[in-house]
Amino acid sequence: MRLTPQLSVMAADLKVGQTLQGKGGSYTIREQLHRRIWSAMSSTSQRVTVKTASDWPLKNERDILEAVRDNPCIRPIIDTSDDPPSLILKYLDDNLLNASNAKTLERADIKYVARNLLQALEALHSLGYVHTDIKPDNVLVNNGTAPDRFSEVQLGDCGDAFMVDPNASPFEEGHVIGAAIFRSPEAMLNLRWRAPTDIWSFGATLISLIWGDNWHIFKPTDVPFESDEYPLQVLIKQVSIFGPVPLSYGEIADNERLGILTAVINLINEHNLQRPFHLSADKELSKEDRTFICKIMKLDPRDRPTAKELLQDEWFRQE
Repeated sequence: MRLTPQLSVMAADLKVGQTLQGKGGSYTIREQLHRRIWSAMSSTSQRVTVKTASDWPLKNERDILEAVRDNPCIRPIIDTSDDPPSLILKYLDDNLLNASNAKTLERADIKYVARNLLQALEALHSLGYVHTDIKPDNVLVNNGTAPDRFSEVQLGDCGDAFMVDPNASPFEEGHVIGAAIFRSPEAMLNLRWRAPTDIWSFGATLISLIWGDNWHIFKPTDVPFESDEYPLQVLIKQVSIFGPVPLSYGEIADNERLGILTAVINLINEHNLQRPFHLSADKELSKEDRTFICKIMKLDPRDRPTAKELLQDEWFRQE
């Protein structure tokens, strides 16, 4: 597993009104959107997003975006600036976390989002990259006109994507990736992760979009995010909802990880915490949705479909 190199140059802060000189134009900072994320106006009156970061993530994201430049489902790079080191990216209206919290998505909009996100993952995975941080706020949208909620859906934030070695030992330890409530079980256990970890995160994202209203299926309700117990509580929810853990896990997990899973299973059984997703009957969830999600959320990553396979699933052809 390739770890992030030691970062020697820290990202510089930008100021409202500051002008960046890029390779292809100039950009005036208008507003700070998030930490190290800014909106700006180009010299040709085009609204753009400016992202600053330390050396390695910035170069990594630039290289990945150059490799997938022609994919309409991944937010494209427009330009770069050296002073300070920045990426000039396409501006989109919102992200899916904000959009789904404001108003729950309709079924057709959810499928439109899912198709575009899977097409983005198929492109990254075909080049050997794992995004590692699939979640609603990393999926960007442009608003559409009725009846279409969105006119564009693009995957963003590729700075933490990794090129993985498909032949590496499954027992090789992986470093921590992504947000805990969207992180795959194998990544939660610090096992060697590959492209299937993105598929799990896609499934968790899809569930969040179906329910909306800032509800996330693996989010602990009685443990604060800062607690050391938080990741364990997420794992308990994963196993209680999409278990049981298959015997095949012994082929990819060492005794230490199997011991953790055994303790989790014992706790679930002792406190009757089983909440099988395949038996869910909530009004937000159709039978077809439930079947599709159960194909995705397999605890053994080798059992999950690829992005390409999911794009061919009958779920996309159902009303």
